[in-house]
Amino acid sequence: MTASALNIKLNLIEIDPYRREHLAPKFQKLNPHGTVPVLVDGDLVLFESRPICIYLIEKYGKDDLLYPKDPQKRATVNSRLYFDAGVLFKSFAEFYYPQVLKKSQSNMEQLKSFIEAIEVLDKLLKNNDFTAQTKTMTLADISIVATIHTCELSGFKIVKYPNISRWYQMMRKICPGWNVNLKAAAMSKHFTTKVDFDM
Repeated sequence: MTASALNIKLNLIEIDPYRREHLAPKFQKLNPHGTVPVLVDGDLVLFESRPICIYLIEKYGKDDLLYPKDPQKRATVNSRLYFDAGVLFKSFAEFYYPQVLKKSQSNMEQLKSFIEAIEVLDKLLKNNDFTAQTKTMTLADISIVATIHTCELSGFKIVKYPNISRWYQMMRKICPGWNVNLKAAAMSKHFTTKVDFDM
């Protein structure tokens, strides 16, 4: 989605984790952690989605709307990116994936942590069109909307949170590359399994 916003055409190579392609020696050489995405740009090999997006913006962006140069605005965007990676998506993954991948029972403490993160996001969006309190979409919105879409596919009811729901519906309309995001999500077998997010 970030590449689409920058009008960058990527040479996409799909890695199928269900066939354990992320463990192939060729891929492990690029990323010993074995996660996707991985960006190869000349001699640079970079993994973790948020640093990849920042790099693309800093190298190829024609303006600073997605990732402001102003220190205070950038700090707010960074704050939301760290919140997404370290709290929102992390708490979702810790609750959801063990149930799907390991057939574990739901963990109420992990669910509570996820709901608390969702409530923080809903508060951040109160009286704000975008997550970093900007007048236009930033990288924080692109990152977080990918997380919220993942949550929705897994059975989470976004409509319970009016500020998130309003923002999410808007982002689905304005976010570049949304169709690519839909296609990638549809390929994931994880999300054929819904879980109960009710406390």
